[in-house]
Amino acid sequence: MSRAVDRDQLVEANAEFYAAFEAGDLDRMSAVWADGPYASGVTCVHPGWTRLRGRDEVLRSWALIMANTEYIQFVLTDVEADVYGEQAVVTCKENVLTAEQGGESGILAAGSIVATNVFVRVGGNWRLLVHHGSPILNDAEEQ
Repeated sequence: MSRAVDRDQLVEANAEFYAAFEAGDLDRMSAVWADGPYASGVTCVHPGWTRLRGRDEVLRSWALIMANTEYIQFVLTDVEADVYGEQAVVTCKENVLTAEQGGESGILAAGSIVATNVFVRVGGNWRLLVHHGSPILNDAEEQ
């Protein structure tokens, strides 16, 4: 497999993580995350949360978040993807828009999060092992 194809598949796997969240589809979200021998090492840090460890705990958090999110949209920018054999890292900026139906303006929040997503290759497919999102409090350009 060429390096470009490998990287493209990684970027697609990363995009599927966000698409599953936007769709509120826990089955899709579950399919994104690593399992089997990697299940105990699955780790997630949602913005403002403490670290969650273990596939079951991480997926419970996604079920809770999805059940309480009426609408969310991600526009990913600054996506950088690096493959290191059977592991890979994607960093990106999540530009997030959330809304609540029936609200006066409909918009609850818009903001940016910097994310690091660590993937492992399992059976030829990239599966998410670690997601760490941190809110961007000061988006000023570095000097």
